[in-house]
Amino acid sequence: MASSHLKVLQHPFSGPVVRASKTQRPLRCLVLQYRCYSAPIDGSIPAAKRKYVPTSGTYPRGFLVSGTHVGVKPSNTRFPDLALVTSETPCSGAAVFTKNKFQAAPVVISREVLQRRSGEGVRAIIINSGCANAVTGKGGLEDATSMASAVDACFKPELSPSGTLVMSTGVIGQRLPIAKILSRVSHAYSTISETHPSWLATARAICTTDTFPKLLSTTFTLPSSPSTTYSLAGMTKGAGMIHPNMATLLGILCTDAPIPAKTLQPLLTHAVDRSFNAISIDGDTSTNDTVALLANGAAGGQPITSIDSPDGKKMQEVLTSFTQSLSQLVVRDGEGATKFVHVHVCNAASFSDAKAIASTIARSPLVKTALYGKDANWGRILCAIGYTPNLTDARTILPERTSVSFVPTDGSAELKLLVNGEPEAVDEERAKVILEAEDLEIRVDLGTGKEEASYWFCDFSHEYVTINGDYRT
Repeated sequence: MASSHLKVLQHPFSGPVVRASKTQRPLRCLVLQYRCYSAPIDGSIPAAKRKYVPTSGTYPRGFLVSGTHVGVKPSNTRFPDLALVTSETPCSGAAVFTKNKFQAAPVVISREVLQRRSGEGVRAIIINSGCANAVTGKGGLEDATSMASAVDACFKPELSPSGTLVMSTGVIGQRLPIAKILSRVSHAYSTISETHPSWLATARAICTTDTFPKLLSTTFTLPSSPSTTYSLAGMTKGAGMIHPNMATLLGILCTDAPIPAKTLQPLLTHAVDRSFNAISIDGDTSTNDTVALLANGAAGGQPITSIDSPDGKKMQEVLTSFTQSLSQLVVRDGEGATKFVHVHVCNAASFSDAKAIASTIARSPLVKTALYGKDANWGRILCAIGYTPNLTDARTILPERTSVSFVPTDGSAELKLLVNGEPEAVDEERAKVILEAEDLEIRVDLGTGKEEASYWFCDFSHEYVTINGDYRT
């Protein structure tokens, strides 16, 4: 095909596209596209995301971690993709799992480990990225069990019954290269460490299309032991297939506070319901969603035996706030995302109805695309509110009491869009300025009660389609 018959068109999102001229259209056209992906091929962290990666941390005593390269995906020739989190002493363990009917093998095996041990005596979590080990039948269950057994054997004496939880993330429907993984478990165990670089490498090892490792840590005190400093650390992964219903997102939390399993599980469930279960990127619930919490009590102090005790209430406050901050990093790394949006539904008849409405707004493609286009189309928000399913109170939504506003993140006054069911004369220029910012709050005041709920989500962009159109390749 002669170059004189070619036209190069610059598509604003996909790069140059070479097409034949009209005189050549009867012939087969050659189309070359240079696609842009959120995660750089060389593994570098985009400049805009580097501020979310910690340069140091305060990690819980007694926990040792590592990130090891296996090459689960043949295309990964150098980045860590096997994470190992261990405790020097037995832990209490709790987890919240996906409610997807097609539950991945690691979900099944990890649930069995916790049930068999009644949440006590857990020593480790092993996680691979690059393959979800989901919808893989009996063989997939055997592979997940083998991963747990390989870690159990690293402890002396060997853990029996198994004390290792298993997680996997990546492509669904493919078997793990289990021999490769098992051959690297002993190396992963031999390199465990309490250092910040080790925690960061471990967080990197669970990433798939993530553009940065998501790791946080904090310290806190409890009323019964004001002189004792406790630590809480957590890592998570996820950038797509995110609309968790825990009741391909993973979260691992560790603390050195003394919390028995019977207290740990309700603490985690409450926190997850207000954090990891309150984020959305694309409305899809993964087969592998798991958030696990380990507590080894290495910092000492009185055990938290009740969620209603002063210590229990403080721990709940700390854990919920921490999981909200951690889960929000997933939204900030949404595939192709350009916006981080907090939808706050207030003055609702119940928490469950407020959360249902916030969730409906967060997963509306029309709302998400309008935000990407910086279009103050509040009618789409109102539409999503109106079709929210399964509300527990028929009077939760009364049009004549409903108000909607954009709340800027710069501290300036909110931009009222709808007040008590009546549309406002919207300042389109100010709306445009507000929507230029990366962060935005949408406030919905239902005026029918006193309860409130929050949800965090991102927009839909052209790049999201590109990433997921090519995910397996």
